[in-house]
Amino acid sequence: MKRINVAAPEFEYDPEDPDGFRAGMARLGEALGAKESGISVYELAPGQAVCPYHYEVGEEEWLLVLAGNPTLRHPQGSERLEPWDVVCFPRGSEGAHGIGNETEQSARLLMFSTVVVPTATVYPDSDKVGIWTGDPQTDVLVKRDSAVGYYEGEG
Repeated sequence: MKRINVAAPEFEYDPEDPDGFRAGMARLGEALGAKESGISVYELAPGQAVCPYHYEVGEEEWLLVLAGNPTLRHPQGSERLEPWDVVCFPRGSEGAHGIGNETEQSARLLMFSTVVVPTATVYPDSDKVGIWTGDPQTDVLVKRDSAVGYYEGEG
């Protein structure tokens, strides 16, 4: 049996993440061999966010604040969270969320989710949709206004 201590995970930083979205991430579900659920721990420096405001079409997500006071944006507004606060983000627009750190101290978060493939993610602020197929060659992130008709290009 594999184990990882969430008090001291090895965080990875994606060099392609722009300022404002530079979160350290430790994908524990993947590292432990999980197939139907995922869990990640994030380290948020001041002024950084986990990812853009979004909602999942196929997955349910949970947030547990481990340390610090991140700000949660949701459909009804924004609020500052405290250590040990837990929030569930249901599938669909009612589960839209964005998590950022507007304080001067680091914040640490644990995110848990179901894993559904294929699935889609909607980004309301930028009017994008991501389609995640499980195959990076066919995954796509597009602006909604680029939609085409069902028979477009079919002959």
